Formats: sequence, structure tokens, C-alpha cells
Amino acid sequence: MSADPITIGIFVAVIALTLAITAWAGKRNRDAGSHYVAGGQITGWQNGLAICGDLLSASTFLGVAGILALQGIYGFYLVAGGLVAFLLVLLLVAEPLRNLGRYTIADVLSSRFRSKGVRAVMAVNTLVVTVFYMIAQLVGAGVLISLLVDVPYWVAVIVVGVLMAVYITVGGMLATTWIQIVKAVMLLAALAMLVVLVLARFGWNPMALFQAVSEASPTDLFARASGVVPGLDLLSVAVAQVLGTAALPHILIRFFTVPDAKVARKSMSVALWILGLAFLAMPFIGYGAAAIVGQAQVAAANKAGNLAAPQLAETLGGPVLFAVISAVAFATILAVVAGLVIAGSGAVAHDIYSSLIRKGKASDAEQVKAGRIAAVAIAAVSIVLALGAQNTNIALLALMAVVVAASANVPVLVLLLFWRRLTTTGVIVGVVAGLVTSVALVLVGPGVMGTSALYPLSYPTLVSVPIGFLGCWLGTVLGRPRREQEVPYDEMHVQAMTGRAVV
Repeated sequence: MSADPITIGIFVAVIALTLAITAWAGKRNRDAGSHYVAGGQITGWQNGLAICGDLLSASTFLGVAGILALQGIYGFYLVAGGLVAFLLVLLLVAEPLRNLGRYTIADVLSSRFRSKGVRAVMAVNTLVVTVFYMIAQLVGAGVLISLLVDVPYWVAVIVVGVLMAVYITVGGMLATTWIQIVKAVMLLAALAMLVVLVLARFGWNPMALFQAVSEASPTDLFARASGVVPGLDLLSVAVAQVLGTAALPHILIRFFTVPDAKVARKSMSVALWILGLAFLAMPFIGYGAAAIVGQAQVAAANKAGNLAAPQLAETLGGPVLFAVISAVAFATILAVVAGLVIAGSGAVAHDIYSSLIRKGKASDAEQVKAGRIAAVAIAAVSIVLALGAQNTNIALLALMAVVVAASANVPVLVLLLFWRRLTTTGVIVGVVAGLVTSVALVLVGPGVMGTSALYPLSYPTLVSVPIGFLGCWLGTVLGRPRREQEVPYDEMHVQAMTGRAVV
């Protein structure tokens, strides 16, 4: 399709706005604290909106809408799981993580286990999760931009990658946070607009929409999974969403951007309410695309369904609404990839370079420089991998990252807080077991190997999460304790609950 001037103008305006925010933040990005966690001065409302921005990614707005339009109720489990995950974070880990961490997840573990091995394996795990999730966002960007402004997919992916690197190298976490806030407000407004227009088509009667979908779709979008393997696969997806979303690195580091644990809890409360409203809108958009646009047309534009929401906007509101919704989706991608890169580059610069290579002697300037170099490297690797994943549904790609986070992060974080016997060896074995098992089973599963799969479930959470916990237990009971590297559990627990270290 030829490039539309309105579309191009809106896209340019979005890019100009994000670059202006970056330039403003760059003047305040002076040291490691401001670069990685915005100096810990983000308010509860600001952080809550930024968390919403992180979770309302391209995989949610584009991918879930596509799954709902083409596969039906299966996609709703992706939505519901995110809300349950945030309840777990709010009730169990938000305050302890804020009290124990500084810049990265490895900092949280190092509050009790002062081992190079612990920091190294957690940094590697953070990078794996980051790159998986990054690929999903870049695929969404490439498909969207190539459709709208008539450029090749690879050009679009590279453009987004370059912008992403600019945001991080210049503006750091402060720029990332405010881009997320602006994007979250834009996306919520766009979701509300689409829901209103869809319901208006059906006389403000949601049941009329669902009836129209049932009549117009060649497949039953409300059908439940039948059979042992489909049922287990659906359960595995739900477990991945509940546990993995709560352990994504770019979500967890948001707790370090606020002044204290009380503000961290408030930011989670804000995020939970806003996300609840946003997730309620997704079935109306997905089913609306199936009923109004048609499944055949959705699949024809992109066989994974990634363009269902923009197509619905064009049908309901013409080229202008199409351009607006697409530009919002583009802003969504820009914001999320910035958050991902800041998490990944922080793991490289703070955990690997500063703590392991420089043994804690790196200056703030050195850490920031290392973080900027790491950001460029992560962007480059993600771009190369995204170029080969053009026709993969981005919600499913993002779920790969969620599976790894659930398998490798959840066991060690839960046991860190609630099991006093956990040791350094247990942490290392648990992270490695969860990471290796989840990645290996994804690679030999039907999502990669199709009908030749060696493992029957697309998402191996039902196996890999228990293996992560088992690895922690086996490493603890069979390994030799390293008491000289471990802070007593009671001291760590006091700090986790109060924010004050025991002297």
C-alpha cells in the first residue's frame, strides 16, 4: 500500500515527542543511579502508569487482539493471567524487592548471597528474557511500519532498533519512564475509543457482538480446549502468564525507581486498577475484529493476526483512526523496547562489568558508559533475530520470555524470601535448571519443530517451573554451604520487611 500523508505525519509526531522527552531526560541523566533507576524519585502514580506501559506492550495490544480474533477464548487466558500475576506481585514481592534491590534483580539476590556465581547466572538469565521479549516487540514494529508507510520489514526493524538505542544511551531510565507514561495514556484512550465504536455497532449490547462473532466465524471462538494435550497446553500458558509476568526483569526493576517500599506498593495498586480496565477491553477489540473485519481479512493482512486492531480501527473510523491507532501501537513498541534494553544493559554494566569484572571499583561514569555500549549491543542482536521471525505471532514470542522468567526467576525469588535454608549453590542450580529446561523444551516443542516436536506442549511451564524449584532444593541439600558468602536469613528478612539493614 502507498504511504498515507496523515499516517506519516502522526508517526513523525510520535517520534518527535519521544525524542523531545529523551533530550529533556538526557540533561538529568548524570550518574549510574539516574541512568538505571531515575534516581529513585519516580512517584507512585507515575510508576504505576509506567508499569502499565511496560505490560501493555505490542504483544498485548497487537498480539492478543490477533489471537482473540483468530483463535478465540484461548487469547483471553493471556489477558487474565497478567492480572493474577500483578496481584501476586502486589501482595508478596513488591515491598521486599524494593527494600533489597538497587539497580537489578541480581542486587536482590546479592542482599543475601554475595557470590559472583549468583550475580553472573542472574545477569545471563536477564539477558535471555530481555532478548526473547525484544524480538516480539521488534517483529510487531516491523510488521506495522512496513504496512503503514510502505517500507521493507527489515528497514522498519532497524529504525526502531536505532531509536531504542538513542533513548537509552541519552535519556536512561528517566526518559524510558516518561515515554512509558505518555504511551500508557495514549494507549488507554485508544482502547476506550475502539471499545465504544465496537459496542456502538451492536447497539451497546455485548451479547449481540458475541452472537455476531459466533455466526460469522468459521471456527468456534468460544470453544474450550478438548483432549489431554490441548488442555495441558492451555494450563501451561496460564501458569506462564501468572508466574512469568510477575518475574519479568523490566517489570521488577520498576520497584527500584521509587523512593521507598510504600510508594512501590502504591504504584502496583495504581497499575492493577488501570490494567484491569485495559484488559477488559481486549476481548471487545479481538472479537470486534473477527465480527466486523472478518477472520479471513485479518489473516490475509498478517497470518498471525498482529494487525487485527489497526484493521478494526480502519473499518470503524477510516484512514484517520487507522493512523491514530497504528501510531499508538508504534509508541507502545518504542516504549516497551526502551524498558527492556534498560533492564538488559543494566545487567551487563552493573552485574557483569562493574561487580564481576571491575570488582565493584567502577566509577559512575564507567558504569553509564558500559550500559550505553551494552544497550547498542543488545539492540543489534535483537534486530538480527527479529529479521527471521516476521510471520510469528508476537504474543506467542513474548510468552517465550515469560516462560523463561517463570522457570528461572520465580523459584529463586520466592525461596529467597520464604525459605531460610536456601544456599548459594541452590540459587545457581535453580536458575540454571529453570533457564536451560525452559529454553530447551521450547526449542524441541511444537512452536519450533511443528509436527516433528519431541515435547508435546508449546509452553513447558508445567515442567520447567517445578524443575527450577527442584534445582534450588537439590543444590541446597546436596551442595556445600558457603557461609562466608551468605548473609543470615534473619538479617535479610528484616531488611526485606523494613528496608533497614541490620547493623
